[in-house]
Amino acid sequence: MIRLPFSAQARGPARRSVTPQTQRRLPQINHRIAALAASGALALAAFLAIQVFGDPGAAGPRRVVSLTPSEAAADAPRMSFADAAVEGSELEQFSLDDLPQAPGAEIGEIDSSGQLRVAVVEAPEANVRIVSPPLPRAPFAGLTETGPNGPLPIVAANGRTPAQAYARPFTAQQARPMIAVVIGGLGFNAVATTQAIDELPAEVTLSFVPYASNLQGWIDRARARGHEVLLELPMEPFDPDADDTGPQTLLSSATGPQNISRLEQLLSRGAGYFGVTNYQGARFATSAQASQPVVQALRRRGLVFISSGIGQRTALSVEAQRAGLTNTAADRIIDTRREADAIDDQLLNLEALALQNQSAIGAGFAYPVTMEQVGRWSRDVSARGYQLAPASAVLSARAARR
Repeated sequence: MIRLPFSAQARGPARRSVTPQTQRRLPQINHRIAALAASGALALAAFLAIQVFGDPGAAGPRRVVSLTPSEAAADAPRMSFADAAVEGSELEQFSLDDLPQAPGAEIGEIDSSGQLRVAVVEAPEANVRIVSPPLPRAPFAGLTETGPNGPLPIVAANGRTPAQAYARPFTAQQARPMIAVVIGGLGFNAVATTQAIDELPAEVTLSFVPYASNLQGWIDRARARGHEVLLELPMEPFDPDADDTGPQTLLSSATGPQNISRLEQLLSRGAGYFGVTNYQGARFATSAQASQPVVQALRRRGLVFISSGIGQRTALSVEAQRAGLTNTAADRIIDTRREADAIDDQLLNLEALALQNQSAIGAGFAYPVTMEQVGRWSRDVSARGYQLAPASAVLSARAARR
């Protein structure tokens, strides 16, 4: 209803003679059509303003995702929303607020043709780390004794060993080969050590240098992130001048008591490691006489030994077997060449070895490129049919097959 101006109402209705000429000058106006035309003009003006003044790229690159059924689904049975909402239906019902909101995604609207249009902002892949439950703080009661330089690991009265107590719990999946990765050289460089602890998957085993300051703090932090820990034992290399292994290096020329004294100093630097690994040691590993007392001491203390870079069959490994020390060797050093492509190739070699032998162990150093490539590789290794496992799990599986 169109109301007349107040002054016109006050005068009351008045008659005017309308001639044919007046009708031609003042055609009848359809007010609904006029309103629609005005709305369309405003919408067009707004659209043009956005195109001229707006920044369509402000939210990043976008693309419209069509949800129209493909040709392959043309014959699929159809159901209306009304049918799906019948009371008693087993279908779950959601509101828009219930839908998962991924970063960079927007819920679109149904356009005039009845299609749902969704605008998606393409953002870089987020590096989302799955937080694993922490491992308990070490040391555990009954698993240490007082030594001349600090606490030393021992087998508990009930027979539980540090190797069992401090290993990361793990459940193997049938028909999935296991791959373990050990990242070593940790504790000296705070940035690299923090990156390894915080960014690598908890299944990656971390190996620490015994000379590192605040070693126990680093071990505690690693276990709090779910990582099991190895302690590195510096062993004599072939060229001591080129490779400085520190003052407590186990020597092929030292007597048994001398090496045991050094071993105990190294082991007392911290607690919470399930086993040890070598740092260097190519010369030491050739001496059965020097190796024998060391592996026997490790066996008595309930530890295990994982070697890397000194060969699969050495005097050290033979003496470890004779002493009953659970041990194995890494199958590949993954970063002999510190290049992304070379590391990727070694990780693929680990997959091939695991497929052939049911398991594989790779060892690397805490180089930024190594940790970056291991992190990338680990994100989809499960999708290829493998299981990322802590080194202790691979070691146990190999020992069970012997």
